[in-house]
Amino acid sequence: MPASASPDYTFASDNTAGIAPEAMAALSAANHGSTPSYGDDPWTTRAKQLISEVFERDCAVFFVYNGTAANALMLAHYCRSYQSVLCHDFSHVDTDECSAPEFFTGGSKVLPIAGPGGKLRAADLVPVLARGHGVHFPKPGALSITQSTEWGTVYAPEEIRALTTVAREHGLAVHMDGARFANAAAALQARGHSPADLTWRAGVDVLGFGGTKSGMHNTEAIVFFNPEHAREFEYRVKQSAQLESKQRFASAQWCGMLAGGAWLHHAAHANALAAQLAAAMKEIPGVKFLAEPEVNGVFVELPLPVVEAMWARGWQFYRFIGEHGYRLMTSWATQPAAVQAFLADLRAVMAKR
Repeated sequence: MPASASPDYTFASDNTAGIAPEAMAALSAANHGSTPSYGDDPWTTRAKQLISEVFERDCAVFFVYNGTAANALMLAHYCRSYQSVLCHDFSHVDTDECSAPEFFTGGSKVLPIAGPGGKLRAADLVPVLARGHGVHFPKPGALSITQSTEWGTVYAPEEIRALTTVAREHGLAVHMDGARFANAAAALQARGHSPADLTWRAGVDVLGFGGTKSGMHNTEAIVFFNPEHAREFEYRVKQSAQLESKQRFASAQWCGMLAGGAWLHHAAHANALAAQLAAAMKEIPGVKFLAEPEVNGVFVELPLPVVEAMWARGWQFYRFIGEHGYRLMTSWATQPAAVQAFLADLRAVMAKR
């Protein structure tokens, strides 16, 4: 990317932001004295309790370092090597995890399915479930849903329930990739839906509850809504090199973010600034939207000369699809001034065309 100005990664990804103050304060507070390792510490106990409170039921919770490990281990727990995983064709499970699900399951086949706006529909599953004949085709083992989606859209509870109903009818476990679950929860809270409504009440078996994109450092929570399903999962965590010896530093961040509701507050902030950015961009001639933004992602088509000019001004953002489709992400740390500065530069560049 050509750049004549200092690079600004504000809108490149929500991974480019730092650690949220609540998580950093919790890390600092945990950094005193000695405590038992490998999760036998009070912070881990408290974090698991807080997650169960968020979802309004007793959950089995495990912490891993990143979302790829979370997804791969959850799917491996439910799928045998001769089974398949149904997912959207833009899901990380299929496009961004270097075959980790296939590797950790020992060979399960990932079956990507197209769907509008980054979402699957119940009717989309039926043809795939009818494919093949007997032992000659991988047996469907799990359905994977991304919430919020890679297109910045969200599944309402009734949409999830429609998918999980089909999954249950065919004996599939239901996995939710929730790398940006906080953003979906914040968006749907305004419609009267709770985290429980978006997960186990709608038929989800296991959730990868994203910490990193929410403002934490190297921590994701795997949440089983039926603790019986988590039997011996701790062995998978250890075998995959995901068991942290100084677990308190991962767990403490969850305590800091969950106890006062910062995880939802920060997600709502990111969503609001994405909405602000999108609303202003809709007024700029020549900007075409690829999806209606619902959370913290704005997906647009821009002419390449405009993109190159914005890169030259220092703004860093990534191509998402095709020749002209780009993604702009906001985070807990995005400031209104950054939004206004980006828009001012975009207007100036577009005006020259």
